[in-house]
Amino acid sequence: MARAKLIDMTTHVFRAAAGALVAMLATGCSGGGASAPHVNTGTAFPAILSSLHTQTTIGSTVDPGPGTGAGDQNPYGLAIAPVSAGKITAGDLVVCNFNDAANVQGNGTTIVVLHPTPGATPVRVAQSPSLKGCDALTLDGTDAIYTADFVANDAPIFAPTGALTSANGNAAWSGPFGAIFSPTASPIGSASVFESNATSGTVSRMDVVGGAVASVETIATGFTPNTGVPGSIAGPSGLTYDPSSDQLYVVDGGANRLVAFTHASSIPANGIVVGTAGFTGPSAANARIVSANAAFNAPVSAALLVNGDVIVGNTGNNNMLEFTPAGVLAATKNVDSGNPGAIFGIVATGTTPANQKIYFDDDNANAVVLISQ
Repeated sequence: MARAKLIDMTTHVFRAAAGALVAMLATGCSGGGASAPHVNTGTAFPAILSSLHTQTTIGSTVDPGPGTGAGDQNPYGLAIAPVSAGKITAGDLVVCNFNDAANVQGNGTTIVVLHPTPGATPVRVAQSPSLKGCDALTLDGTDAIYTADFVANDAPIFAPTGALTSANGNAAWSGPFGAIFSPTASPIGSASVFESNATSGTVSRMDVVGGAVASVETIATGFTPNTGVPGSIAGPSGLTYDPSSDQLYVVDGGANRLVAFTHASSIPANGIVVGTAGFTGPSAANARIVSANAAFNAPVSAALLVNGDVIVGNTGNNNMLEFTPAGVLAATKNVDSGNPGAIFGIVATGTTPANQKIYFDDDNANAVVLISQ
């Protein structure tokens, strides 16, 4: 279908954050982006992406209605539900739409779910003006949905029934453009949700206690800010969390690179200042540039594979890139030969390289697509 967002790719980056991986933890408690501990450091197995040869369309992500939000399209956020609750079944693909039915960038206000089987049809979970311009979402172990909403400039929380449970307004939000749940204990709570902000070039951490947000701290500043209109946004996004090492990966779309923060749950407020070539601040030692490989082309999203490698999605050429934790480019795969701007949210699930699956939002088709063996 015709895409209203396709503008000069040399000056604008089409954003979606999502970079969320969800796989079941051994305890059965994980959330959007949290994965089972990976089996190694990403060096013992061949590149997983090279072994995945089949692409299957799961189903349309267009909101089925009724009423306001009907026809919302352009899927950005993507996560996998860890449990069954409310309108959501364990394993469901949870998606938020960035555009409205007229394909106006940033006017989408809906969250839908699809069962992870070919031919699935979308079911609306939530519709709210708080979701305007929803570009990322992540789920905790109860299926509570934490969102990042660029146009509404907020990060509300929704129950799996679709009810808005917290408006979650905070001065830290500035064009929210990424979200990932971390089950790792934070300094003051039981879990964290990391959010990134495109307009200010920052990363914040919400400390969550008993399902409620206890505090919000901006832990990193200095990513290249972007004030582009919806649909042409660059900035930190694609948040991906590795619980085995308490490591947060951030796709730095403005600089075409992937960075990582170790001990992310304990980085203090303003702990890291991101620079062009390196990092400063009291927690500078926690930050590193994983890769600034020339293969990056407007990257927006990422997911953690079972071998510890990280998949990064380019909107500039619709390529997925697989990097080892050391930053070695292990594999490249084009997943859409159509217009640029197809890859947005990415999630991965599986317990071994043999059963690894990767799902992504294909905005050229308004669908979720599975990549598998």
